[in-house]
Order: sequence, then structure tokens, then C-alpha cells
Amino acid sequence: MPDLSAFPITRKWPAQHPDRIQLYSLPTPNGVKVSTMLEETGLPYEPHLVRFDANDQLSPEFLSLNPNNKIPAILDPNGPGGKPLPLFESGAILLYLADKSGKFIPADPAGRYETIQWLMFQMGGIGPMFGQVGFFNRFAGKDYEDKRPLKRYVEESRRLLNVLNDRLAGRAWIMGDAYTIADIATFPWVRNLLGFYEAGDLVGIQDFPHVTRVLDVFLKRPAVVKGLDTPHRG
Repeated sequence: MPDLSAFPITRKWPAQHPDRIQLYSLPTPNGVKVSTMLEETGLPYEPHLVRFDANDQLSPEFLSLNPNNKIPAILDPNGPGGKPLPLFESGAILLYLADKSGKFIPADPAGRYETIQWLMFQMGGIGPMFGQVGFFNRFAGKDYEDKRPLKRYVEESRRLLNVLNDRLAGRAWIMGDAYTIADIATFPWVRNLLGFYEAGDLVGIQDFPHVTRVLDVFLKRPAVVKGLDTPHRG
């Protein structure tokens, strides 16, 4: 049985199954990426809820695993060389789990890098821009009298949605027929933009029918349904 006692995070979130991947997360878009990926791959894992309302992400135990105080993070007791591997940043975790499982990323180098390209498109564009729309549309930013920041992020989000919509025209998924980590990374953010951020009308989502078509298919996948509620908030 792997010994994870050297990792301070296990003192706050004890591992009941130390032989499984330990997931420290919350069902936000970035968190859902990894819980969905774990469900899709079938890799055994144990989820732990990191409560933002209790500032769990700022605790010394969590910071010992992720000094950037963001979810998700994982601790794999059976990492490379059979040694435990702590890992943060959702994109890095998706790549790691794809390699570990041999799933949801093409084996050929060209296809692999094309998939990583679209993963980076989500990480560098869709996530940050959609998040800003949420801040200025639903949260504290909505009270700003100056609406130029909201306008700027809405326009950029529309541009990104157009790029994605063009990519999906005539395709089942971002990479074509194959469902990959690019989809697992992207569509939780699209869902959040339309749902939690209440910005569907704001960005004119009706102008991007291929995006909504693929989102509907994505949300029907059993692993996605499970991943959207993992870790369970209680």
C-alpha cells in the first residue's frame, strides 16, 4: 500500500484509498475537466472537496501541493517510476492522465500536438476570457459604471466562440471523430458561460450553432454527468 504520509495535504484530507489518485477539487469548470477525465478513463481515484467558502485553497496543506492556491490538483501514488507524483494546473493534469491511461489523445505525434494546440487555446483564451465575462456580468464587476471592460471581454469571447464554431463545422468533436482532452477542457467552460455566468444572450450564443450542438452531446456523456458533480458539494 502506498505511503502518502510525506505529503502534508493528506493530513487535512486523509486518503481512505491511498492506492488511488487523490483529487483535490471543486466542481468549477477547471475542476470538472479533471473529474470528467478521471471518469472517462476509468482510472481509480478518490475525490476531496476543497471548499472556497472555508478558504481551504489557502490552507498550508493545500498550498504544499499547489502554491498557486487554485483547484484542481492531484496526487498520484503510482506516478512515473512508481513514485508519488503531485501535480497542479488542469491542462497539465489532463495531459498526464491522457498519457497514463493511453486515452483521449492521438498516438501519432502530429495528432498529439494538434490536440495540445487546442488544449492551449482553451487554457490561454477561452478560460480567462469567459471568466472575465462572468465577473463583469454576474459578480462584483456588474456594478461598475464603466461598461467598457464588459464590452471588451464579450467581444473577445465572441471571437473565440467563432474560432471554435468554425473548427466544429462538419466535425463531431474538436479533433474530428475522436473525442479528446481538447473537448474535455473546452466544453465545461462553454457550459459555465451559458449557465452559471448567465451570458448566453450577451455573447449571442445563437450565432454559434456548432458549439451548442457539440455542447449538447458532451453533456449527455455519462462520465460528464458524473464529473459535473465531483467532488460532491454536499
